[in-house]
Formats: sequence, C-alpha cells, structure tokens
Amino acid sequence: MPRGFPTRAGIGAWCRSPIRAATWLATAQVAAGGAVGLAGLAAVAMPIAVGIELARSVVAPVLALVVILAVVRGCVVLQRSRVTVFTGVDPAGSRPGPSWWRWPFTAGAWRQVGYHFVAGPVAIGMATLVGAAWSGGLLLASAPVHAWTLPPDGPLGWNPRAPLAVAATTVTGLLLLLLAPALATALARADLAVARAFLGPTRRQERAALDRRVSGLAASRAAAVEAADAERRRIERDLHDGAQQRLVSLAMNLGIARAMLKDLPEPAREIIAGSHEEAKLALTELRGFIRDLHPAVLDELGLDAALSGLAGRTPVPVDVRVDLPERLAPALESVAYFVVSEALTNVVKHSGASRAEVNLAQKDGRVVLTVADDGHGGADTARGSGLAGLSRRVASVDGTLSLSSPTGGPTRLTVELPCAL
Repeated sequence: MPRGFPTRAGIGAWCRSPIRAATWLATAQVAAGGAVGLAGLAAVAMPIAVGIELARSVVAPVLALVVILAVVRGCVVLQRSRVTVFTGVDPAGSRPGPSWWRWPFTAGAWRQVGYHFVAGPVAIGMATLVGAAWSGGLLLASAPVHAWTLPPDGPLGWNPRAPLAVAATTVTGLLLLLLAPALATALARADLAVARAFLGPTRRQERAALDRRVSGLAASRAAAVEAADAERRRIERDLHDGAQQRLVSLAMNLGIARAMLKDLPEPAREIIAGSHEEAKLALTELRGFIRDLHPAVLDELGLDAALSGLAGRTPVPVDVRVDLPERLAPALESVAYFVVSEALTNVVKHSGASRAEVNLAQKDGRVVLTVADDGHGGADTARGSGLAGLSRRVASVDGTLSLSSPTGGPTRLTVELPCAL
C-alpha cells in the first residue's frame, strides 16, 4: 500500500473517534476553558464599570483595581486547576505559587493577567467553535428525523425536504461529527500550550529552579561520595582489627607448632608446614587488599606519605612530587590515591617503562595530578576497563581525566580535581 494512504486500522480509529473518552475529555477541557474565561470577563467587567462611573473619586478606581486583580488571580487559579484536571499537567510545575498579597508584585503576575484578558476571549471562541461543530454535526446528521418540520421553500429555492437534500445534509452532518474530534483535540493541545506559555514560570524562575536543583544534586553527590569513602574506611578498620589479627594469630600458632613438633611423622609435618605457608600467603594478600581498599597511612599522614609509600612498593623507580598548600577532603585524597595506584599498576604491567613520575599540585583553583612514564605507550581509556573505571571514579567528584599515550610513548595521565567537594 502506498505511503500516506489511509489503512483499514486508521479508518477504523477515525470512525471510532467520536465515541472515544479522550475526545470528550478534550471537548470538556475546551468547554470548561470557555466557561471560566466568560465568567472571569463578566466578573472583571463590573469593577471596571464601577471604576469608570466613579472616576472622580480617588478610592473607587484603586478599589476597582484591587478587585480586578483579585478576580484575575482567582480565574488564573481556576484555569490552572482546569488544565491540571483535564490533562494531568500543572502549567506552573510543582513550584508553589506566591501568596495573594505578593502576587501582583511577582515577575509572572502580569503575564497571567495578559493570559486572562487575551486567552480568555480566545478560549470562549474555541469553546464556541467546538460546540458548534458537535451541535451542528448532530443537527445535520439527524436531518431525516426533523427535515419534515422545515418549510418546503428554503433559501435560493432549495427544498430541504427533498430526499437528495436530506441525504446531502445527513452526509455533511456525519462528516462534521467525524471532524469534530480532531478539532477538539487540536484546540485542547493549543489550550495547554498557551497555558504553559502564560501560566508557567518565567525564564528567570526556571533558571533559579534549575540552579537549586543542580545545587541539591551536587550536595547529594558529595554526601554519597563521602558516605562511600567512610564505608571503605570502616571496612578497612574492621578487616585490620578483626580478620587480619586472627590470621596473624593463626600463622604464629602454626609457626610455633612447626618449630616445636619435630617428632611428628613426615606427612604431619608437611601438612603443618603447608598450612603455615598458606596462612602467611593469605595474610599477605589480606594486607594488600586492606591497603588497596583504604590505606591507613592516608588518614594518618596524608597524601604525600601515602603516595611515597605506594611508589616505594612499585618495582619501577617512581619520582613523587606533592605541592599542596593544605590537605584535601578525605574523599578527594582517596580518589587521587587510587588514580595513582591504578596508573602505576598499569605502568608495571603494560608499559615496559624504566621509570615513572607522579606530580600533584594546585593550579588555577584546581588540583592537577599527573602520572607519566617513558614506556612504549598505546594506552586507551576506551579499551582499558581499569582506565574506564578511573574515569568514572574521577567524574564522581566532578573531576576530569585525560590520557596522552601515542604509540612509542611516552604516556601521560592527567587528572583535574576540585579543591573541595
């Protein structure tokens, strides 16, 4: 079937449109808008007339203006409620409106006054148009029922009782009834768009709300990062004071048994010796895990000492330079430490470098961390899961990570972090 040609399903939906609930909801929305607009204009006309009549008095025009503003505010509230009831959308959003006495002095008050005086008559016109479409279509479609009541001599000599005239009138009415749903839906959408434009917040209010939202998200993110860092420190303390101490005790007992029980059979002594070695290996792995989870030296002596200790455990010679005027927030220190730890691990495993350097300094209100090596290069954040994880961890504290690693080297990893969360 050619594109754009109506399908059977489309024709069926169009024929069912006059009995759909959405059609009558749109019709009711437009009709209610016209009723509220008409009532508002009628309520405003009275104080205007009184103010003109008593224009010589100073109090009357002022009182009339107050009454007009109160009526307009009430009509605005009704229009917002009407749109919300019929569409489920509040034109003003979730922002609470100002109090009645402050409303005339707000930025959006006179836009709402304009909506009432401009959109009110338009709403009356839309309601009249939709009502005419439905009532006219129903009247014309029922021509076979009431055509006999019409005079035989119509305008221009046309006989409305003639069978052909009745058939043409009926078909016209049916077409109008089929077009009325589309008209009601289109006008309901236009009504919602106009309400959003006039009754919604101003650009300044939207910008202020967005700024508040961004500030709230930044605060919640900082709290989440700090909570995660505090949880890592708690786990590190629990492992250090609990499981590690038990493994130390176990290794010591196995070592004592290995040294004292010399008269046991050879298989028993081999089992004790193997258990002793396994306990020492497990203790070494646990210490490495605790250190990688959150090194205690980072809390006790700061980032300089922690990075120096990390460089000292790296097989490749590493030059560390830290130049910070004061200590960073614990979460930022943790991120910087683990960036260096992961970078040096990659240097040892993949780069083939003979030496590396770590520089940490404060520049232009940001903390700049650089890890460089003289390896063969070729590193890529898109291909390395470790580097991708570093990027996400740095981004969690509003930092940025960039990597320069051409083939043949050298490789330079640069991370910028904020000075505070």
